[in-house]
Amino acid sequence: MSSQRSRLNLVIVQTLIISLMLALIGRLFYLQVANTSVYQSAALSIQSRDIVSPALRGAITDDEGLPLAMDRPGLSITVDRSIVDKQPDKGVAVLTRVSNLLKLPYADLWQGTRLCGELAIGKRSGCWNGTRFQAIPITKQATQAQALVILENSDIYSGVNAETVPVRSYPSLAGELPVHVLGYVGGVSETDLSDPTKGFYRNENVGKSGLEYMYDSYLRGTPGIKTVIVDRKEAVTRTSQNTEPIPGDNLVTNINASLQSATEKALNHAVLSSRSMGYRADSGAAIVLNVKNGAVLSMASWPTYDPNMFQKGLTVQQAKDLFSEATGVPALSRAIQGTYAPASTFKALSVVAASKAGYSMNASYKCPSTVKIGNRVFKNFEAKNEGTINMEQAIAVSCDTIWYQIAYDEWVRDGGLSPKSNLKDYFFLNAGNFGVGKKTGIDLPGESTGRLPDRNWKQNYWKANKDFFCNYLARASKKDLTPYLIAIAHENCIDGYMLRAGDAVNFSIGQGDTLVSPLQLVSMYSAIANGGTLYKPQVARAIVTPQGKVVKEFKPEINGKIPATSSDLAFLHRALRAVATRGTGAGLFANFPVSVSGKTGTGQVLGRNTNGSAKDDTSWFVSYAPSEKPQYAVVMMVSQGGFGATASGGGVKEIYSALFGVSGNKVDPAAAIFPASGPPSGIPKIDTKGSVAKKAVTK
Repeated sequence: MSSQRSRLNLVIVQTLIISLMLALIGRLFYLQVANTSVYQSAALSIQSRDIVSPALRGAITDDEGLPLAMDRPGLSITVDRSIVDKQPDKGVAVLTRVSNLLKLPYADLWQGTRLCGELAIGKRSGCWNGTRFQAIPITKQATQAQALVILENSDIYSGVNAETVPVRSYPSLAGELPVHVLGYVGGVSETDLSDPTKGFYRNENVGKSGLEYMYDSYLRGTPGIKTVIVDRKEAVTRTSQNTEPIPGDNLVTNINASLQSATEKALNHAVLSSRSMGYRADSGAAIVLNVKNGAVLSMASWPTYDPNMFQKGLTVQQAKDLFSEATGVPALSRAIQGTYAPASTFKALSVVAASKAGYSMNASYKCPSTVKIGNRVFKNFEAKNEGTINMEQAIAVSCDTIWYQIAYDEWVRDGGLSPKSNLKDYFFLNAGNFGVGKKTGIDLPGESTGRLPDRNWKQNYWKANKDFFCNYLARASKKDLTPYLIAIAHENCIDGYMLRAGDAVNFSIGQGDTLVSPLQLVSMYSAIANGGTLYKPQVARAIVTPQGKVVKEFKPEINGKIPATSSDLAFLHRALRAVATRGTGAGLFANFPVSVSGKTGTGQVLGRNTNGSAKDDTSWFVSYAPSEKPQYAVVMMVSQGGFGATASGGGVKEIYSALFGVSGNKVDPAAAIFPASGPPSGIPKIDTKGSVAKKAVTK
């Protein structure tokens, strides 16, 4: 019995051992054979190091093929950490020599040659995203003399080298510098690298803003990758792959370099002109659109900056200045990101709203110096009494009080402080259909929506800020606790969500809480000019390979139709032309040889500047020309620039002079930027080397 039990135990043990052996053999087979590729890749990823050779970035050209942005040869000074780190002092002496030679702060140079993983989080500004096996560029703007010093003294510059590399350049061949349109490029960030869908490699340059960002996937190309295998001592044992970089595609835009240069100069002149008259004039924007298809022909923002400095290497101070209020926040594109009260330019929209409400545009209306709404008195501009005038003249001289009365009457009909269930809200609904409070969809990042301060916005704003409003006694300083301000704060706290008569009245003339960007406004006037079509503003025209093949062509896109009837549009065309012939713009355009239609705007701004001074008015002029057969819509805005008819109006006139070749009171077609037929409709040819031809092919 005992013997049988012993044999049984032996069998069980043998069975267990055999089972374990079979399991181990099976697992070994799975690891070594069935799943070998997965674990081989994992092992290689631990031992491999990618050395990235960025591709030649595609050019960005204007409508005739002139390069606005392109890669050019540059001299790069690099540091090889795999050599420098083996030196007794870890490369301190060498880096000091390089610092002195290039006149760069040693601290910045040292920071730029540290791997990001070597530095604490929060202290990685300017660190190196690549590996220590790849030459780390210190500058791409070295002179030949500096490069020769390094190459001829390799004994004292061990681990330092000079080589030719592609450098992103913005050449300004026509004097243009559309930095807010083009954007700039820079090294990939950790955030970029953490997104596997982007497929970025360390040490790549990618678009950071503007067109460089928007069309980066086309422009960037495919980098060359050399993968080396290293042992545990970080010594290279072999190369597992070595691919050549593939150049990126070129981006052809609707921007015209000559017109862009003229637009930038006109904006700069308008700012300086405003300042000469005593206004602060702290920023501005100007845009030219093709009214027939929404193409952006030029776009300028002021203040501006030089995108080439990103290739030279930003100092800490330069980086701060880009976003500093003291310098005017040059990084901000006022054309698409700045929002302002449109002031009297908004009256073109109010015309359509009033027409829908049943007001005749052929009738005459009183334009007194003031209108009393409730217990408040609303003044006409400069308190002028224009008497009884027709609506065309009211638009020409920019009467405010007509609109105060119409807007108030419609507010009362909608129920006033006790709104009806079947609200008409003609002014607010009409503005929304024009595109107020909506992005235009331009192919540039960071566009603002503006603000449509209708009932829904009032409700949401009140909910979000109710606690702030109701806490006025605790947060306000003693000097601010005046009876008037206390009454306002109390009103905002209790029922700040209500649309009051003052809100409706201010909205009708583009004041109050209404905000639009220059791009939104010129898009609306472009629609008035072309018969009612709201086009999506488009900067890009086509993507073209280095071999000249058109990869993608960007066709005009329609955002919608403005809610204006044919009779509304006919009236607006007459009234906006009257502005330039006998109204607020007559001093500029009455004798101008090209017929211009437009509207001035002088936007009142609440608040104070950092120095305590009251803010000056926003200067607007928005227009289209020629009036009989419109081709172009032009807008200019100068923040704190004063009257619309002076600063911005003069700037717009300067742009039209360049567009049409105006000299004095005559038009010289030979001096015009575009022929009578308008901007070129074709796509520039690009040769097999990727260089850009000078003229576009007309379809």
